[in-house]
Formats: sequence, structure tokens, C-alpha cells
Amino acid sequence: MELTRRSVLSMIPAAGLLTVGMPMRALAAAETAEGSRILANTVGMLAGTAESNTRLQVAEKIDAIQDAARDRLAAMETAGDGELFAGLPLGSDEANLQRSFQYLAQIALATRTPGTDSDLVDDAATQGLVVDALAWLHEHHLADQGAGYYGNWYAWEIGIPTHATRTLALLAGTSEEPAADLVADYVATLDAYLRNGVDGDVDLDSRFHTGANLADITTNRILQGALLDDDARITKAIADQATVYDTIDPYHLDHGVTDGYYADGSFIQHHSVAYTGSYGRVLLGRIVQTVTMLDGATTGGGDLTDLVAVVTGWVENGFAPLIVEGWMMEVVKGRAVSRQRTGYADVRAVVEAIVDLSAYTDPDAARALQGYVKHIRTSSPESLEPEAFASPLSIARYADIVADGSIEEADLNPPARSVAFNAMDRTVHRRPGYAFALARSSERISRYEYMSGENLVPWFQGDGAHYLYLTGQNQTRAFGVDHYTTVSPYRLAGVTAPVEERRTVPELYGQDWYENPDHPLGFTSSSESQNTYVYFPRGTNQISGGATLGAYGAAAMVLSDDAAYVDKQAGILPDDFVVYQNARGTKSWFLLDDEIVVLAAGIEGGSGRAAVTTIDSRISAPSDGVRLTGAGRDGAAWAGTGTGRLAWLRWENRTDEVAVGYVLLDDQEVEVGLERVTRSRRVIRSRNPDTDVTKDVFGLTVEHPADRGPASLAYALVPHADEQQLSAYPGALSVLANTPQLQAVKHARLGLVALNAFAGGPHQAERLVVDGPASVLTRARGRDREIAISDPTMERDTVTVTVRGRPLELESADGAVTIRRVPGGTEITADTRQAYGRTVTATLR
Repeated sequence: MELTRRSVLSMIPAAGLLTVGMPMRALAAAETAEGSRILANTVGMLAGTAESNTRLQVAEKIDAIQDAARDRLAAMETAGDGELFAGLPLGSDEANLQRSFQYLAQIALATRTPGTDSDLVDDAATQGLVVDALAWLHEHHLADQGAGYYGNWYAWEIGIPTHATRTLALLAGTSEEPAADLVADYVATLDAYLRNGVDGDVDLDSRFHTGANLADITTNRILQGALLDDDARITKAIADQATVYDTIDPYHLDHGVTDGYYADGSFIQHHSVAYTGSYGRVLLGRIVQTVTMLDGATTGGGDLTDLVAVVTGWVENGFAPLIVEGWMMEVVKGRAVSRQRTGYADVRAVVEAIVDLSAYTDPDAARALQGYVKHIRTSSPESLEPEAFASPLSIARYADIVADGSIEEADLNPPARSVAFNAMDRTVHRRPGYAFALARSSERISRYEYMSGENLVPWFQGDGAHYLYLTGQNQTRAFGVDHYTTVSPYRLAGVTAPVEERRTVPELYGQDWYENPDHPLGFTSSSESQNTYVYFPRGTNQISGGATLGAYGAAAMVLSDDAAYVDKQAGILPDDFVVYQNARGTKSWFLLDDEIVVLAAGIEGGSGRAAVTTIDSRISAPSDGVRLTGAGRDGAAWAGTGTGRLAWLRWENRTDEVAVGYVLLDDQEVEVGLERVTRSRRVIRSRNPDTDVTKDVFGLTVEHPADRGPASLAYALVPHADEQQLSAYPGALSVLANTPQLQAVKHARLGLVALNAFAGGPHQAERLVVDGPASVLTRARGRDREIAISDPTMERDTVTVTVRGRPLELESADGAVTIRRVPGGTEITADTRQAYGRTVTATLR
């Protein structure tokens, strides 16, 4: 079957388009049709069609498929004893076994690419070789359950099944089609390796069968059902996969699962890790692939148009805020931040999914998605490299979008946008010229993710680390793997850290995890205790959240120890388990137009240690000609590095023509540094090549000596500021409060007051009185006063704010808001029960 756009559309029921999302349960409830349709769809998706593959834009992809297959065939010819492919010894390394199956899939793929003149296409001898290799691998390295399942569980339950199943699907219907017995043996064997499931099937109560992992497993099982012509298996797999698309309700969890998408656009994987940029993008692509597989392969499926709305919502509210000029922000990539794959490559995968999604939705939604694809293409400083898309069909669709002059380029983000991803403790603030991303953590969300020798020095990545993306700059020069390689892990931008040296997990324990199976917590490489205390430990602070008012925002966080440190003090953890104590402090970020204002109070290193707050760290190439200028608090000019009491400082990269200004809003002695650093990329990930990177690392820091007691700090980040702008500060900006209990600012020109309260009230700032922990913004606009309220604890039923002055009347609200007149003002009460940090806004007059 040829999967052209016309043929796809002709198969869509009149009731609605086949798309993705929660209503896949309608598919599961329907009687599935023949598996041959699913197999044909899958081959078309993987190998393209005669129509797509003759397109000029697809030629490079087809050549790459053929070249890869020839390389793999050559490796088969030179394989030694115990190998199927040269250099991949089998029997004890699950990665080599998984790669062997991957190589077979690549060979099979090359034989199924129509529209090409390669001698591999439909070559029976090559296909027979692959079938024989499948049989040999099964007999010698897969069938014996006692000998298998060594190493990482992922290889046995997801990696190997994905490649093996795709290979069987690609060969189905050919002259060398695998025998039914071999297919049945493979499916039975792969079922037996699903050891985190139940009786060879998915277990929705398993912590391994959630989110993107569950989508991978169930997609394989749908395809296996098609190979077996087993409608019941297909139906069950679809029903299981449908649970992935449910919006997570943290107050009513299904099967205890916290992995997935939340109402505010957050995405979590591994139970507590912000992961839109890695697992989230994988899930997005998998969903669209599943839709393609199932297209036309069910009867009586009903109206499925709601499905596309779900995933389009993910793109608009979950992905788009996190993409800046084609770059995926670091704050949602977990341990993947240490990999050499760039943020541009991450977005390429997202774009391919959006391209395919647009082929299945209504014309208006498709136009918006396609316009966004064009926006990413033109705003990214690096090519999207469509030739690297997974599917030849996607390349052809992308080419059609680019060539269609009627599709107008348009960002899905408005020019000014502030987003509180409170469900995953992330904040994003966007303006023309810059984007600001903030990583928080709490008792709900992990402070970082380390695993498998990846992200070796992650300790402070969730402690208020920020990333200031300057538009017009290639972000590989400012962030990505080289940023983490050369910037000290103790001096990430925005972080307050104790002065101490820490050791990586491999340095501490001689391997990539802590091993102690005899302890009551049973520490093994994939145990829950390993997750809790080693791989992705959560903080112990309750307060982490924020509010947004239109395009303005406020974020709050209390620094805390992680769960491991607290439980070690309680005697819960083994004696040889090493923990580290964190610094203390209360922090706020107020997100405005020209500046981001940061307040910190109660800062101390704890246990007699000093602490250091890093206002910013930025990297540049040694040849970039970085210039540092500023002014002291006495008005004297400043240039270069050193220690002093500054009013403001300006960092400028003259090669990239970008700059950042820093305004010290209180009297502090700061250290300005510009150090040339050379380190190996292996410092942050054991599997990275041992490649040295040299960067000039700028740092602006404030030291907090242990003998001076709790400290406070107030400053503003001013992207693209010139010296005249910086010398005019503070101007309309003023700090109203900066204590561990209350932090607040006012911007007179904007008519804006913003505050974070961290303890039981009342707390007063300007005309506002707040009754307890809360994030609040108010803005006067003519006769109206807008107010935004959020509960950063996520535990309060109501938050009450009193506005002093003339009585106000409620004009409108987007949530449950009540007001009443009180002596001297108006009391506003917002219902925050089970809001999970959602902002409640109201307009009063």
C-alpha cells in the first residue's frame, strides 16, 4: 500500500480524522481489522513509498539507508567467532546484542525502499540472510531466558523488541517472509523478557511501564499483534497506550503514575524528572508513528478528532515555550544535558512529529502547525537537516510545507510570554531578544538526574539554575555539552552552593550506582531506593512555584537538602552511603520586560561552611573578544576582572554581538572572573569522547562567609542592555522587601507589584497584605486592577490577599474568587484547593 497524502485522507472516516490522544480508547473498544493494514502502514512509514522516494529532497535519506545496509552487510562478512557483526561480541553485553538487532533492521529496511534502483531492494538473498540471522540470534542469544536479561532492563524490554519487531514487520509479505513459527517464537520470547510486566504483558502498576517507556512497549506489541494477526493483542496494546495520553491529575493518580503530561504543559518521566526535551519528544514522535501504523486499520472507531487536540495542545503549551530559535532548553532534558546531541537536534525530532501531525488534523490547526515549522526553520541558526528525519514520508511532507507559499511563518508563542510549569518546577519567560529558563526543585520534583555514568556532576542543576538565551546567537556557543563541561558545577548561573568539593557516583563507589542488596532498602542498579537516593533525588522543600499575570511572572523557591541527606541523618541509609548537605536560602525571581529581578535572603552554607551565589556564568570562544565594563557604587568606571563593590556590570561578546547587563540592587562585594578553561567532555559523561574543550568562562559571584551569618542579595539581569540603560538603574524598579519571609518588588512604569510570601502571614508590601505562603502579582491598568495568585506549596485550600485603599468590585475571574470589603480595603480570596500551583487571576475595578 502506498501511503500518499491523498490515499491517507481517503481512508479517514467521514466522522473525523485519525489522530492521537485520549480517545484512542475508542480504537481499543472497536474491533480491529486485519493486521496486514498495520504492517503496510508501518513499512510505508519506515521505508517510504514509490512516490515519496523519487522526490529529490528524499534522495539523501534513501542513499543513507542503502549505505548503512551495505556497511552492515560488510560487517557481517568479517564477523568473528561469537559475533554476528564484526566488533560486536555477543553473550555478555546487552548493548552489543541490541545493536546487532538494530543492524539487521537497517539491512531489512534497505530491501523495502521502493522507487529506488538499488540492487538491495526486494533482493531475496539479502532478505533471506536477515531471516537466517534472526533465527541464529534467537537460538543462540535470545531463547535461553536463563542466559538472557543481563545488563540494563531497557535493552530487553524496549530496545531489542523494537528492532526485532520492526525487522519482522519489514520482511512480512516478501518472498522471504519469516516463517510463522519464527515469528511466534520471537513474540513469545519477547513476552517472556517483559519481566517488569505481568504474564508477558504490560503492567500499568509497574514503575517501568509509564510515559514514553509504555508508549514504546505498546507500539511494539501493536505491531507484534499485526504480525500474528491477533486482534485481541492489538486491542489490548492500544488500550494500554491510551493511558499515556491522559492528562495527569496529581490528586487522583491512575495506577500511581506521575509520568506524563500535566494541565499546565509540564511533562514528567522517571516519576519526578522534568523531561519534555528528551523523553517527552520521544513520546511525541512515538504517538504520531502509532497513528500512522493504525491509519485505516480499525472499523467503527468513531470520531477521533479530539485526539489531535490533545497533542496539538502539547505542542502549543508544552513544547513551544521551551524552544528558542530552534533550540531545546536545557531545563527539561534530565541527564541528557551531558550528551553531545545538541538542542537543535532535539528540536529536529519535534519538528518531524509536528510535520506528520499536521497531516492528520483539520485545515486550521494544520496551518498553525505548519507555520510553526516554517518559523523554527527560519529562526534556527542551524539547519533542521530534514534528511535526518526518521521517515522518508516526513521529509516529503516537510518539503511540501517549505515550498507552499500560502503557509505563513508564525511562532506558536506570542512575542511576550511567561509560563509557570509548576507541575515540573520549571519557569520560562520570553521576550523579543531573549528567553529565560529557570530550574527549580521540591519534595515533588527531582533536583537533578544522574544515571548510567551520564550527568556526572549534576548536584545544583535544580537549585535555581538559570539559562539566559540571547536570540540571534548560535546556542551551541553558549550552552549545551560545552557549557556543562567548562562551567564549574558549583557555579552554575543562579545557584547558591556551599563551599566544598563533591565526588561523582563512580568516584564514590567504583561503578555507576551504589550497591548494597543486603540492606533493608535493597540497593541494586534499578531498585526504587537507587532512584530515590542516587539517580533522581527530590528536594525536601515544599515551597517551589509561582504565578503569572499576562506576560509577567513571579517564581519562588526555598533551598533545601535532598531526601538522601535527610534520611541519612535519620539513620535510614547505610553507613557507607555518602550524602551532601546543601546551602540554605529563600529565593525569588520576578520576570518583567527588560529585566529579571532576583532576590535571595537567609543565605548560608550551613555546618560552618561558606557559600557562593553565582549571579551568572557564560561561556565564549577564546577568540570572541569578550569585554567587561561597569561602574562602582562610587560612580568610578570599571573594566575587566577583579573584586569590587559594583553598581552594574556589562558582559559583551563582540563576535556574536550579544550582551547582558547586571545591576546590583544592594551593596555587595562581587567577584568578576574571566577564566580560560580546558576540560574533557568525559568529565560530565563517561561515554563522551575524551575530547578537550577550551572556553573562556565568565563568572559574576558573591561570597557569603560562614562567620557573617545569613546573607541577602538583590540583583537584576538585563539582556542586551547598553551602558546607558544600566547606569539609569534602578529607576522605576524598587525592592520592597527581601527577607526569608517576604520578597517583593515594584516597577512603577509598569504599574506592577509582585511578591512571594514564604511563611504564615500577614505579610505586607505596598498596598498588599497576604495571609501566608503565596505568589502574587498585581497591576494597575487605568481604573482596573489585575491580580494573579498562586499557592507555591500546592497544599493550601485558599489564599487571601487584601488590597488597601478604595473599595474594589470584581469584574471577572478565571477561577473561584470571592471578594469582600474590609476596613481600609478589599479582601480577595482565591480558591487554590487542588490547583497544583495554577494561577488564579481576577480583574477588579
